[in-house]
Parts: sequence; structure tokens; C-alpha cells
Amino acid sequence: MGEINKKVVIIGGGITGLAAAFYMQKEAREKGLPLDVLLIEASNRLGGKIQTIRRNGFIIERGPDSFLIRKKSFGILAEDLGIEKELVRNSTGQAYILLNKVLHPIPLGSVMGIPTQLGPFVSSGLFTLGGKLRAAGDLFLPRSGIEGDQSLGGFFRRRFGSEVVENLIEPLLSGIYAGDLDKLSLESTFPQFKEVEQDDRSLILGMKKTTPKKVPQKEGYGAKREGVFHTFRNGLETVVEALEEQLEKDSVMKNVRVEQIDKAGEKTVLTLNNGQTIEADAVIMTTAHEVARKLFKPHGLLTELADMPSTTVATVAMAFPEESIVQDREGTGFLVSRNSDYAITACTWTSRKWPTTTPDGKVLIRSYVGRSGEESIVSLSDSDIEKIVLTDLRKVMDIKEDPEFTIVSRWKEGMPQYVVGHRERLGAARVEIAKQFPNVKLAGASYEGVGLPDCINQGKAAMQEILEALF
Repeated sequence: MGEINKKVVIIGGGITGLAAAFYMQKEAREKGLPLDVLLIEASNRLGGKIQTIRRNGFIIERGPDSFLIRKKSFGILAEDLGIEKELVRNSTGQAYILLNKVLHPIPLGSVMGIPTQLGPFVSSGLFTLGGKLRAAGDLFLPRSGIEGDQSLGGFFRRRFGSEVVENLIEPLLSGIYAGDLDKLSLESTFPQFKEVEQDDRSLILGMKKTTPKKVPQKEGYGAKREGVFHTFRNGLETVVEALEEQLEKDSVMKNVRVEQIDKAGEKTVLTLNNGQTIEADAVIMTTAHEVARKLFKPHGLLTELADMPSTTVATVAMAFPEESIVQDREGTGFLVSRNSDYAITACTWTSRKWPTTTPDGKVLIRSYVGRSGEESIVSLSDSDIEKIVLTDLRKVMDIKEDPEFTIVSRWKEGMPQYVVGHRERLGAARVEIAKQFPNVKLAGASYEGVGLPDCINQGKAAMQEILEALF
């Protein structure tokens, strides 16, 4: 009698789950492991937040539009899928901060808002003289001496004062997390800044030392550089389509939800909403933390994640004929200071940043609405959101006509917030789950990084842990 195959179930078909399934099947093939992998997705499609609309020659992303090249895992996945030739880099150009109805260039040499070149910072209209002098205090202030975690807002305000935080650092970091800087965890979002402070005392001096002389680290600072982001020529969903095609036949179930998780000896028993039950040797849970928490609540687990918030956001893509917009500014888009009276939080001039997304003679603009504390706009109708966004854009740009079409994409509780103490709570939750369900692993955007490469890394790490436990 042959060996009975081990069964691993992956719950959630976003990029984390897809990467875990793909690499687990790859390992099993290459090493001849007796293993069955099943991926269960509650919706009718795979990819999670990666959703590309291809319409009238436009490539429009509903969710993320790219990934950082320096985070290697996504590029490696593209190679492993044989689609790396489809990758394109972003075009670079000036990025702006919108403050008091004026588009101010982000000062050259800013790294996440920290000035590494004093000239552009001193000449910037983003700050008053008092704000600039206060920010210079970073050069003289001692290390904070705070033990444990702290908020990003508190950390940066202590180093640079409120003006630089509100007019530069907050718009940049909110663009990534759509969160409240005074609640977000330094340890779980940008621990490298704490390390720089510990090593060099001054963030300005420390970042200046570590920043390459000719290549600014953050997209949009200065011009004529190589882009630091990648996407696919035909949209990010290219990776989802390739993964789905290359996953083994019959290893994916869509439109099926896990309703209950129980234990039977060494096995984890999953009850599905179609009445089926599955006995698994191991489970990788890649859903949002809210879903995981509800499933484990009957067992008294993941209670630490109960207070972890998620922000509701939306993206608004608008297509225009070229002649209907006068764009007298070079560049790729702007971020909006919270001190400004606008509903939009950021805007990408997509047809400039990603020329492959837009047919000749057309312009594509993608705006963002919703962030921590400002989420109600997302519940309005598409037409109301379109009107509000268009009104905001017309204050900044000369737009003569209404868009040819608009696509509004809502992400209800779509942005998990790593609030102060996140790492500690997550660690405690994992210890507890390991006691009762040793072969259940948590992975995904709710835990250790919201970026696509972070999610792939988590899926691969969970996959390796499971294989080590089973074989």
C-alpha cells in the first residue's frame, strides 16, 4: 500500500494564498513529497485586492498598481511563472504635496519625508521658517530613550516638529497605510527609523549616510531616474492569471467559504458552507484578520486581534481625452496634506507614471479617497464620489470636460492598521494558536507587511514551516 498523501488547505486566494499554493506544489513536485494542496476562496475570483480592468485600451487597477523592485520576492515569482518579460518600470518625475490649494514639489533628497539634502528643504514652500528651524532640531536632539513600541506620529514629531510631519511625512506614509500616524506602530511599519536613531542619533545625518548619492530612494523625488516600481504590461492581474493557470488541476475551490474550524486528534477539520467537511494535516490562513478571528473565536483564540482596526478606502479612475485636460506641471502625481480642504488623499497621473496603461490621445487619472477618520465618503454612490473627486481635481488642474468613464473601486475595511503594540499582540496570538492548532499558520496583509512582496514572503514562509512540520 502506498503512502497516504498529507493534505494542506490554504484559506484565501489573494496573493499570499496563491504564492503559498504555487510554491508548495512546486516543492512537492521537485522533492517527490506525498502532498495534496487545496486552496479555498470565498469569492468567485482569485487575486484578492489585485484586480485589473482592461477597457477601451486602458489598463485600470482597482487595487494595488505595482510593487517595489528592491523587495525581491515578486520579481522572483514572476520569473518562476515565466512572465518576467511582461514586467515594466514606472516612468519617473516630480511628485507634489497639495497644501492650501498649491502643488509644492516634494523636496529633492527626501526619504519618506526625512530631508537628506538641506538646500531643497530650506527653499521649499511646504514649511514656514519656524517649521524649518524646528525640523533642524533633529541635528541636535538626543536619542529618545523610549523602550518598546511607539507611534509613528510621536516619533517623527519629537524629531522634526508637527509642521514637517503634517505637510510631508504624514501624506507620504498615509499613502502606504491610509492610517492615523498617531496610532500606527513604528516597530511594525518602519522599524529602520528607530534603528537609525539608535545608531546615528540624528535621522537627517543617519539617512544621509545610508542614502545612495545619485539614486533617491522614494519614487517621485527629482527627475530622470530609473523607476523603482514594477507592474505588468497588461496589468497586475497578469500574475494572478499565470498562477491560476499553473496551479494543479482541481486544487482550487471558488465560491466556497470556511464556516467552522475544529480539531480531531492531529487533524484540523474545516466545515464549508456547501455542507462539506475537510480533514487537513495543516492549514495556512491567509484571509483578513477579521475573518480568521471569527473562525477561531469559539476556541478563545486570536482575541488579541479584536481591536485591530482596518480602514475603508476607494480608488477612483477617470479616463479623459487628452485635449480636455491642461497639465502644465511635469510629474507623476500628488499627495494631499490633511490640513488641506480636499476629499481626495492622493492622485496619480497614471498615463504619465505608467504609459502602457493608456491609449494614445487619452489621459488616465487615479485618485484615492478615504483614510483613518475620513471613511464616510466611501459609502456614497459612484456618481457622488465622481462629482466630489472631479471638483477637487478641478481646483488643481484645468479639466474642461467630464471623464469619458469613471471606475470607482471600494475596499471596505481593506487596509489593516498596525497600531502601537501590533507585533507584541500578533506574537501572543501566534503562541496561543500554536498550542491548540500547531499546524495552522497565519499569513497575509494583516500581519507582517501590507505590500505585495511582503505578502508573498509571508505565504512562502508559512509554506516552509508547514513542510518542515509535516516531512
